[in-house]
Amino acid sequence: MPRLAYVDGRYCRTAEAVVPMEDRAFLFADGVYEVVLALAGRPVDEEAHLDRLGRSLMALEIPWPTSRTVLRQIMRRLLHRARSRAATCYLQISRGAAARDHKFPRPTPRPSLAMMVRPFSLTGLLARQRTGVRVVLVDDERWKRCDVKSVSLLANVLAKEQAARADAFEAWMVDDAGMVTEGASSTAFLVDATGALVTRPLSAAILPSITRAVVLALARSHGIPVHERPFGLQDIAQAREAFLCSTTSAVTPVTAVGERTIADGRPGPVTRRLIAAHWAHMARETDTPIPAEWRPIPPDSSDTARTAHSAS
Repeated sequence: MPRLAYVDGRYCRTAEAVVPMEDRAFLFADGVYEVVLALAGRPVDEEAHLDRLGRSLMALEIPWPTSRTVLRQIMRRLLHRARSRAATCYLQISRGAAARDHKFPRPTPRPSLAMMVRPFSLTGLLARQRTGVRVVLVDDERWKRCDVKSVSLLANVLAKEQAARADAFEAWMVDDAGMVTEGASSTAFLVDATGALVTRPLSAAILPSITRAVVLALARSHGIPVHERPFGLQDIAQAREAFLCSTTSAVTPVTAVGERTIADGRPGPVTRRLIAAHWAHMARETDTPIPAEWRPIPPDSSDTARTAHSAS
C-alpha cells in the first residue's frame, strides 16, 4: 500500500509531506497526537480516540483545527485510499506555526493538522500473541503530565532504545517508589496469585490508554476480578501472568521481565481469554473476521485448554 499523508488541506505521499520550519510541534513539541488502528479501512475505537484527543487539546489549550466530523472524514479518506487490510493512522495537531518564542504566540495561529497512514502487520502481532514478549525495567524519567498524549516523547524514545539494546520488545518504566507506571508505549498488567488482573490506576502518571479501558471492561464482563493499584518487583516475582496492551500491540503476553521468567514462560489462560475477547471486540468495531486462532476461548484454565490453544 502507498504511504499516504495529509497536511493542512493537502493529500500527498508521506515522503512529499512538509510542515513549516516554525511549526511549534517541531520547535517545542507543542502538540498532541493519536494513533488509530484500522482493519479493512474501519478505525477501531474511533470515538474514544477522538475523545482523548479532545482532552489532550484542552489540557494544552490548543483549539481543534477542524470539527470532529471533518477530521473523521479526512482519516476515512486516507484509509480508503490506502486500501489495506490493516493500517495505522497517525494524527498530530500542533499549536501552529509562529515566530520562535516559548510563550503562546499572539495572535493565536491556526492549529496545524497532519495525518499519515502506514501498513500494519497483523502477522507480526499474531506471532507475538502466540509466544509472548520480554520486557525490561527502566527508570521513569518523563514529565509530570503523562495523562496528556503530547508529542514530547524523548524519555519514551530513550526507554525504547534501552529495551532494543537488551533485545526486549518493550520497557516498563518504574517510578521513584519502585512501582511500575506503564510501558514506553503500552499499559502494563499482571495477573496475581488469586487470578485477579492488576494494573496501575489512572492518574497524571500514566496515559489513559484506550485499549486499557477496553481490556478492563472485557475483564469485568468475563468475571475476571480487577484491582487497579500500583505493582512493583515483588508483585512481578509472584505473578501468574503478565501482559501489555496498546493500540498497535492489542493484548500481548509478557513472558519475561528482565531476566525473570513469568510463571512457566508461556502465555497464560487469563491473558489468552482477554486476547480472544479483544479480537472479538475489534471484529465488532470493524466488521472483520476474528483470526482463527483467537476465536472465543471458554473460561477453562486447565492444561488441556492451554495445550489445545497453543497448538492452534
